[in-house]
Amino acid sequence: MVTGNRARLRRRTYLIALILAVASLLAALGMAGAAAANSSPSGGVKPTVVLVHGDWADGSSWSAVIERLQHRGYTVVAPPNPLRGPTEDSAYLASYLHTISGPIVLVAHSYGGFVITNAATGIANVKALVYIDAFIPDANQTLIDLADGSCVDPNTAFNAVPFSGGVDLYLRTAANPPYPGFSQCFANGVSPTQTAVLAAVQRPATLNQFFEPSGPPAWKTIPSWSLIGTADHVIPPAQQQAMSSNAGAQISTVNAGHLSLITDPEAVTKIIVAAADAAT
Repeated sequence: MVTGNRARLRRRTYLIALILAVASLLAALGMAGAAAANSSPSGGVKPTVVLVHGDWADGSSWSAVIERLQHRGYTVVAPPNPLRGPTEDSAYLASYLHTISGPIVLVAHSYGGFVITNAATGIANVKALVYIDAFIPDANQTLIDLADGSCVDPNTAFNAVPFSGGVDLYLRTAANPPYPGFSQCFANGVSPTQTAVLAAVQRPATLNQFFEPSGPPAWKTIPSWSLIGTADHVIPPAQQQAMSSNAGAQISTVNAGHLSLITDPEAVTKIIVAAADAAT
């Protein structure tokens, strides 16, 4: 009887040891897998990608890009851009960036370029700036300074909505010459169905946004990349080229309108990944 009890005890001890060994092995494999998923080809930690939208849009405009980046193993966030002006918007984004540990690749579309150019200044873990069909201002430049040649004609493009403390500006849906309308100006290349949705859910820009000067630019000290849509009607390609060259950005082009993040998300994703690889 005693011998049988000892045998059962030995078997139980063996089984417990075996279970613990298997559990340890699975945990080790899981940690290795997690490390591989969060590491770049160069062996460094993959940065968090922060996506900043522009005027008349929200974070959902990045949806197709987010899916592709997440599929490649990146942590991605697309915080709301208040669209109140470079001073207020960049202060908000800077506060958001301070909550992120580890390296950051900061990406902007359109007016969002003003925001990241100011927000990233002095934040050491922002390792790359990526501009997608975006403004890339120098110190003291305003949005109105850089909007020459835009299809967004300031006299005919807007539906103005006054509020306590300012004026919100929405893009008209229909043409109002010389403004060619939402579909031909802002969303050329986007399907009619999706264009109608974008026009319906647009978030407004405040009037003062156009006149606030930009501060010391982060691209002076942080490497930058620029993707230029060759059919962009909101920010003429020649203007994007000039701003990108002034900032010393690595420049690529895509055959797309202002919303290349929607119409050609793979091209946008590739330039973000290139910046991320260079930052690690």
